[in-house]
Amino acid sequence: MSCGHPHEIDCRKVLDAVFLYLDGECDGAQKSLIRAHLDECSPCLREFGVEHEVKLLVARKCGGERAPESLRSSLLARLREARVEADATVAADPRD
Repeated sequence: MSCGHPHEIDCRKVLDAVFLYLDGECDGAQKSLIRAHLDECSPCLREFGVEHEVKLLVARKCGGERAPESLRSSLLARLREARVEADATVAADPRD
């Protein structure tokens, strides 16, 4: 995904790291760069919001248990596929 505007961090890299950001697993500098990017890039912020809600839903339904790594990998793969489809839709929408 790219919003078409230059940023310090590429949109794709931000979205690839959003789960690390949500989990608090990135260092201070990376966290600041991601937050700054999300503050100025509305397409990424919309994507971040969707992924944040999915994460909250999973946490609520799993009672705080950590998902098995295989499930996490599968979900990440599916989210990436959905993002590719969404990117194609956004690229085809002349309003953005």
